Amino acid sequence: MSKALQVPNDWKPAKIKDVAQINPRSNSVDDDTLVTFLPMNAVSESGIIQGDEIRKAIDVKNGFTSFESGDVLVAKITPCFENYKGCLCKELKNDRGYGSTEFHVLRPKKSITGEYLHILTRTHHFRGTGELNMTGTAGQKRVPAIFLENYEFQLPPLPEQKAIAALLSTWDEATEKTEKLIQAKERWLRRTMQSLLFGHSRIGGSKRNSIEGHFFNYPADWMYKEIGSVAHEVSFRNGNKHEIVLSCSKHSGFVNSLDYFGKKVFSHDTSNYKVIKRDQFGYPSNHIEEGSIGLLEHCDKGIVSPIYVVFEVDQDVVCPNYLFMLLKTSIYKHIFRVSTSSSVDRRGSLRWGEFSKIKILIPPLEEQIKIVETVLDLKNEITFLCQLAERYRVQKRGLMQKLLTGEWRVKPDIVNQYMEA
Repeated sequence: MSKALQVPNDWKPAKIKDVAQINPRSNSVDDDTLVTFLPMNAVSESGIIQGDEIRKAIDVKNGFTSFESGDVLVAKITPCFENYKGCLCKELKNDRGYGSTEFHVLRPKKSITGEYLHILTRTHHFRGTGELNMTGTAGQKRVPAIFLENYEFQLPPLPEQKAIAALLSTWDEATEKTEKLIQAKERWLRRTMQSLLFGHSRIGGSKRNSIEGHFFNYPADWMYKEIGSVAHEVSFRNGNKHEIVLSCSKHSGFVNSLDYFGKKVFSHDTSNYKVIKRDQFGYPSNHIEEGSIGLLEHCDKGIVSPIYVVFEVDQDVVCPNYLFMLLKTSIYKHIFRVSTSSSVDRRGSLRWGEFSKIKILIPPLEEQIKIVETVLDLKNEITFLCQLAERYRVQKRGLMQKLLTGEWRVKPDIVNQYMEA
């Protein structure tokens, strides 16, 4: 049996309602006052405010949650609560803000700092216990205010609260810098892909053409051809063999259908399903407009629903990874939507006969391979940074657990720096 933790003698048992107001009213502001507006997507899962807006109070004061500088926001609805959505409101425009009605607002009293209260709401114990106390129906469950009011914890003296918050802020700063770098890399990746895949970065002789109204110049040694001239449809039936059933996500391409949906959504009889092999493409003819197209890379073979179109390219002319990157761009997603809406069968499907007529840019094969390598290098950098940010978050959660239970203490000489004169 594990030994119970000894709570420091100068820490006092408390409930959140003892140290903070829950969903307090804010004083009214003039209609023309500029305020900060925070939709749910402006608050990251790391507790960082990103993409806040400045609006006039009259546009947001009715129908939204109000809060002030120094308040702590906690998402109340699933899955935002479980994903640690919430923030400490700092530097709000004119110290006032409005935001999603799916936020609870905690206003600290004198016995607790906003920084410490925010840290408390980001602990695994707080989020896990809150999840168990959610009310409502599936998909619309919310954490009730009464849970916040009665949540029990051990409250350190103010100087130690400040010392703990300052120590943990080191991890916050590292995470925030890494996340900002990820965002910058992602913007650079999008620009780079646009430039490379459409020949914008090449200098010299060029031709001019358009793809669905997007006019551009491309290098003279690039070809502009229909997909059907460099690819052909393949359609082998499964014959009810035991194979992995694959589905195509609009972001990453092919994934195991069971993993993607979390349950079995395909037929027991898979004899009519289509076989797809490594380096072949597939897309659901009724969902291609969402960008749902995939290239099979992670396994040698699988099967897909009969609604899928499966095709392969002439690899002496086209690098499969190059074409996959091209077809996942926003321009081609637009082309798929336009092509689907004008489909001959008028059922929102894009068959091979119509898909094969879509035109693509084809650089020399060596250049295609270099483009793929450049893009993959950038994607690997972003993956590394995402892993680094996650390590920071995990380290902070572990440190929080130790510090907020009193198992680890901040050194007295550091705490003394936060004593009031």
